[in-house]
Formats: sequence, C-alpha cells, structure tokens
Amino acid sequence: MRPGVAVTLVSASLLLLGAAPGGGDTAPLPARLADTGGGSQLITAEASAPNSTSGTLTWWERRDGQWVQVGSAAARFGAKGLVEGTARQQGTNTTPTGLYDLPFGFGLQPAPTGTAVEYRAVTANSWWCQDNDSTSYNRWVEPLPSDCRAAESERLSSYRTQYGHALVIGFNYQRPVRGRGAGIFLHVNGQGATAGCVSVPVDAMREILRWADPARAPHIAIGTTGGDTAITRY
Repeated sequence: MRPGVAVTLVSASLLLLGAAPGGGDTAPLPARLADTGGGSQLITAEASAPNSTSGTLTWWERRDGQWVQVGSAAARFGAKGLVEGTARQQGTNTTPTGLYDLPFGFGLQPAPTGTAVEYRAVTANSWWCQDNDSTSYNRWVEPLPSDCRAAESERLSSYRTQYGHALVIGFNYQRPVRGRGAGIFLHVNGQGATAGCVSVPVDAMREILRWADPARAPHIAIGTTGGDTAITRY
C-alpha cells in the first residue's frame, strides 16, 4: 500500500530469555506473545498506542530454545495509526494489527547478497491489484489483468524509494476478504507515515532480507504496547 536510522544490532548475550533490555526479569517480547507462527524467526512491529504513526521494529530468532534479539530499527505505521486486522477497512490509511506470514519479497533494487526468501524483480509491468471487483484482488499481477482497474491498483515501479526493497505481509492474503485491504508490505521509508504498511530505513530492510530464512518460517507480529490491539494478544 502506498506510503521516506541506523540499524542497531544487539549483542545476543544481553537478550536471552529472562534478560530483556533494560534489566529486570521480563521475558523478551516473543516469549510473551500468544503465538509466534510456529517458526524460529519473528519480526515484531510495536507502537505505543493505536493512534501512533511510529514505533519500533525488531527481528528475533530462537537459539537453543530461547528468543534472541538480532536487530532493531525505528518503524513507521499508517497515517491513521493501527487497527485490529480483522476489523480493518480498505482505504483507511491504518496498519492492521495481528500475526502474519511473509509470503515473498520484491524490489526495484536487486536482492541483497545472501537473500534466501523468494524475491521478485519489479518491472514496468508489475502491479499489485487492489480492485475489489477483480479476481486478482490483493495479488501481484504482471501485466495488469483486464478485470483489474489501474486506478484501483498500484504500479509498483512508481514507488522507487519505498519499493526499492520490500516483503509482502500476509494480511488478507490467503483468503482475501473484499474491502478489508490489499497491498500491505514491510518496505523502505518514504517521506513520512505510510498508507497502512510498515516501513523502516533502507539499511534495516536490507538486513532483514539477508536474515530472513524461509526454512525457519518467519512471521511478523504487529500491535501496540497495550489495550485491545496489544501485540501480546497475537
């Protein structure tokens, strides 16, 4: 969806289970989630409140049965904040909360060296169909099919900065519900808040692509620190 610092890599020895940042005995965030997707890699995107347009994105992996933080970066969310994914409506500029898989990556720039996830090269014919009346709703299409209106879709090559590198977030993807929303990605920062995606600085995006291993079933959990959209609910 349409939406422009440095990556902090943290010593794993400080971030083992029971030794979370800031001291104390609080378990690391993935250990407090209701579900992590069943894999051994997880990205968390956390905002302080539903009306926040910024927060923190952190990527984690399980080592010897414990969740270890690998990296962290400042994140941006939708211009209208965050909303429960199952209640989201298309065109609201909100980021859907929930736990999602990461079907594949794409970009106008080549995949960073070491990228293992499927990575599709964006061409002038690459589109993301967002037309609720199309059989290709919430799908990458190349070229644009006749039943998908260009005015209701994204030509991916038009977003040269944001879609330099991206990962598809599996929101409303496996069984799309019309009107709920389409084209939710983790991508490079644009000028400000997004139209519903999650964005991070380019260096962080590249690091995440190099890190993500499809054999370890990476997922992303999006939510707030507390309340009805608390990330720990997912």
